Amino acid sequence: MSGQPLPPYPFNQDPDRTVSYRHPAPGQPSGPYTQPYAHPGQPAGGPPPWQQGELGPPMPPPRKKGRGWLFAIIAAVMVVLVGGGGVYAVSLLSGGGTQPEDVLPASTLAYVRVDLDPAANQKLALFGLARKFSATRDSFTGDDPRKALFELMRKDSRDLAKVDYARDVEPWIGDRIGFGVLAPRAGSNTPEAVLAVQVTDETGARAGLAKLNAGGEMKGLAFREDYALLASTQAAADGYAKAPPLAQNSDFAGDLKALGEPGVLSFWGNVGQIAKIAGGAVPTDQGTLEMIKNVRFAGALRFDTGYAELSGISRGAPVQGATDPEAVRLADLPDSTVGALSISGLGDAFGKQWPQLTKMAESSGGQAFTDFVTRAQQSYGIALPADLVTLLGKNLTVAVDEQGLDGDLPNVGAVLTTDPAKAQEVVAKLERFVADSGTAAPQIAKVAADGKLVLASSQDYAGRLAADGTLGDSETFAQAIPDADSATAALFVDLDKLEKYYLRSVSGEERANLQTLRAVGLSASQSGDTTSFSLRVLFN
Repeated sequence: MSGQPLPPYPFNQDPDRTVSYRHPAPGQPSGPYTQPYAHPGQPAGGPPPWQQGELGPPMPPPRKKGRGWLFAIIAAVMVVLVGGGGVYAVSLLSGGGTQPEDVLPASTLAYVRVDLDPAANQKLALFGLARKFSATRDSFTGDDPRKALFELMRKDSRDLAKVDYARDVEPWIGDRIGFGVLAPRAGSNTPEAVLAVQVTDETGARAGLAKLNAGGEMKGLAFREDYALLASTQAAADGYAKAPPLAQNSDFAGDLKALGEPGVLSFWGNVGQIAKIAGGAVPTDQGTLEMIKNVRFAGALRFDTGYAELSGISRGAPVQGATDPEAVRLADLPDSTVGALSISGLGDAFGKQWPQLTKMAESSGGQAFTDFVTRAQQSYGIALPADLVTLLGKNLTVAVDEQGLDGDLPNVGAVLTTDPAKAQEVVAKLERFVADSGTAAPQIAKVAADGKLVLASSQDYAGRLAADGTLGDSETFAQAIPDADSATAALFVDLDKLEKYYLRSVSGEERANLQTLRAVGLSASQSGDTTSFSLRVLFN
């Protein structure tokens, strides 16, 4: 799945460092951009134990004993970034300096990173989008995303009510936060957690973090370069401060390089290792573990003035589908399309996976599945998997049209890129099977064209699907699915065309928030064992 590269961070520019990104956002010029990249490289000092202090960081207080406040940080950031309705422009690059992956240990299995001080034009995009939504509008009144996040969290926290951002937080808090999950210690089944908080004043940070974490589980504190590392014990924190950094983990480094710009929020995980650790809590069969043992994923969040984008990749999974699937067919649909899904290579993938699917069906359904397949073959001539491989073909596109949504029978159809004559024979077999089962089914309209068979709820709609449409010329579609000419799977929903149906039952702020949403696009592509995706939410 071909996702866009991800967004950036701060803005202390270094003219000597030039970095290029892969895909410019629509309407953005392509080419190299400069970004700062100064690694302080300060040696880690011997971290002293906790000391009580007066300051408190822009993070939620601990909830009794536990790590709930750590996850509240991530949740709050997602409210600000996603609820605020945006994604930092793809054309911007991150600021310089040490990243959380430069101080978290290389043994980290899952990682989330947030940058709260993006470049100036990124702030404009974020603040402009955030002000469109009632949940974040009042918080975004200045030009500091860190303050906006702090004020948003303070609304729901009694413990933060007496903390003043300008006096108690701003003097020592940095711009970046990283959270890592590691394998459990020997004799434990609970994964270890470590938090990296960028700081500008070690003394103030020690006091503030101690106050925030009083009574919590993160009892260890160490400093590495310009970050405070919080861990479950002091020994663990000291060890993480001296361990090789995550940035030197070859899998992590390779995945992040393939991902592109890491954006305001990025994440990474080793799925195989996580599944291994979680095996006791979440039973997983050996076959599944074998399939995912080398799988890793990475993703990032970006902003533009008109949309939010989540891009990601997964690597290391066995290649199951077509070796060279063709591009999706969404752009050829009628411009009155309100929603569509297109997937290439399903037929090939189904054929390859049939033995494994049969095993799974027989293990769960016993003899019943075998009897069904035999009866379908003997009574109706349905040959499995051959007939379904023919039906699914090289590409399957399902669409819903705006015309007819008010009627009793909406315009719904499917375009099968396959041998139309063979596909019609399979459809006839299935129609006989359905008729004999006593199930009342609507009449299906069919149109055979060059290299495809169209099935639809009406003959008129089938004819329109068979012709070349102009959905690809739509600005909304082009922005939601930027790589429609190369994606091998895609989903598109035009919310502006649908909103008159779902807005009937809502009013007030909820209605205003929903009207801000314009469209949703998800596209994906595969190359070898790497799958990439891009999810975009467009805003009016």
